[in-house]
Amino acid sequence: MTNDPEAGPRTLSEAVYDGGDDAVVRLLRSGVPAEQTDEEGETALYRASVQNRPGMVRLLLAAGADPDRASGQEGGDLPLCGAAVGGHTEVVEALLSAGATPDLREALGFTAMAWAVRQGHADTVEALLEYGADPDLPAPGTEPPLVLAARRGSTETVRTLLRHGASARREALEEALRWLEVDVEDELRAGLLETFADGVAEVETVTSRIVEDGGETVVVELLRDGTSSAGAEQQTGHAAIATLLEERLGIRTPFEDLAERALSGGDPGRDEWMESVAALWRRGDEETFRAAAEWCASGDPLRQTFAADVLAQLGFEQGGKPFAARSLPLLRELAREARESGPEPVQAAVLALGHHGDPAALPEILRHVDHPDADVRHRVALALIGLVPAGHREGTAALITLSGDTDEEVRDWATLALAGLDADTPEIREALADRLEDHDPDTVAEAARGLAARGDARAVEALGRLLREEDPQGYAYATAVEALEHIEDATVRRRLQRTPPRYR
Repeated sequence: MTNDPEAGPRTLSEAVYDGGDDAVVRLLRSGVPAEQTDEEGETALYRASVQNRPGMVRLLLAAGADPDRASGQEGGDLPLCGAAVGGHTEVVEALLSAGATPDLREALGFTAMAWAVRQGHADTVEALLEYGADPDLPAPGTEPPLVLAARRGSTETVRTLLRHGASARREALEEALRWLEVDVEDELRAGLLETFADGVAEVETVTSRIVEDGGETVVVELLRDGTSSAGAEQQTGHAAIATLLEERLGIRTPFEDLAERALSGGDPGRDEWMESVAALWRRGDEETFRAAAEWCASGDPLRQTFAADVLAQLGFEQGGKPFAARSLPLLRELAREARESGPEPVQAAVLALGHHGDPAALPEILRHVDHPDADVRHRVALALIGLVPAGHREGTAALITLSGDTDEEVRDWATLALAGLDADTPEIREALADRLEDHDPDTVAEAARGLAARGDARAVEALGRLLREEDPQGYAYATAVEALEHIEDATVRRRLQRTPPRYR
């Protein structure tokens, strides 16, 4: 580094290290080659890739940097691999679009795919596959990416590889099932101690659990003198992965086993729950219905929640609703009786009734409009979308109430449902107008669309504001554009259509 602060960086490596795009541009314009390396043989492109500087990467590529040139004294570090290991997807896409070879190996045999899969970076894996990376290429060693993803426990990475035709399904299933029998924290700790403890009798470890990506990531660190000296991490989506792979292989896993996997995490929002439910939906048979019906009557809130989720769309993918006549009474009873059992069974029963779309279930749904749990009220709003018949006073009143809820999600979905009612009353219009100043732009857009559809002039100002201020790629802007078809005054409609967005 130069000691003269006025001179600024004199090499590309210094400029990248300092994080200054302007300095990189200045050096390139002065004639410094984009392929310049530092004293250790590291290229500026590699450093920018590792540091997740997509703008700088594009500058260097445009100036002639070779996206496939290896970096470092041993010449073994590739920019694509450096970006992939950190999950820097935008950088990966910039390198690939500039001609980087997706499956090029580093000196030790690693590919960008191997790095991304081992770290559970599903978005990066998706980008590599879209640019032609081989979903079955082992790198290094003999284990294909799908097996590595199963070991990592990244459900989304497994889904991504399967979408792109990864074929090592049975081997990956064996790996996922093996990890189902392992305590991930204990396994990570044992591996760290074996590798880094150096025979020291007393070594401290600390564990943290991060909820992310539809599951949980376990991180174990080895401490020396209170400072982390080594660490390992792993995701815990092995149950969901096993369910995914079994279905792809045509293996019929018993209801009880799938349910046990779902309940192991205790959270209906986690991958292991949703994959088990979806597998049973697609199975859609009498055996599954009977098992779910039995669980509905179990009295156990978590089992009832799982059963309601299964009955919500059981057999729908086969066409029609083959179990609706027998599921609806069970779900209606659960919605009536489960209020004292906790919010989860109520949420599941209400949303399931919404999926079946039978207005006869409105009394059981509407009884929870004032539920103290916002998630339950959210499910009520969702269930009422398209379900309230024209002129149904109780349903309309419920949506008006929910559209003014204290919870943002409840207001948003209730406003969407209210706007879509096949009815036009002063009360509906006033409730929608009340939402035109909501701090959530999606809610504002739904309200404006509902007013525009009813020919209410109050929609115009709100639509103009949305078209000026919102992201043209976002939901609120798209909804505002759709609402313009309801503006009957051609002059006003053209003016709104020509509104330039300020969002950049």
